Amino acid sequence: MNLISLLLLLQVEEIKEKIENAPDSGYEIGIVIGTYLPFILLIALAYFFYYQAKKRKDRN
Repeated sequence: MNLISLLLLLQVEEIKEKIENAPDSGYEIGIVIGTYLPFILLIALAYFFYYQAKKRKDRN
């Protein structure tokens, strides 16, 4: 098992524990959004840079 798989497994377990101990459903939604939003933003940023670089390459 590589390091990334181990870290993802630990993160999933931590998220499950937080959701189980959540006082209400609003807190659960906040945990999910706060966990996945940074990854979604990084993917969007990477796509933006890829698109800009491709567009620049096509101009030359």
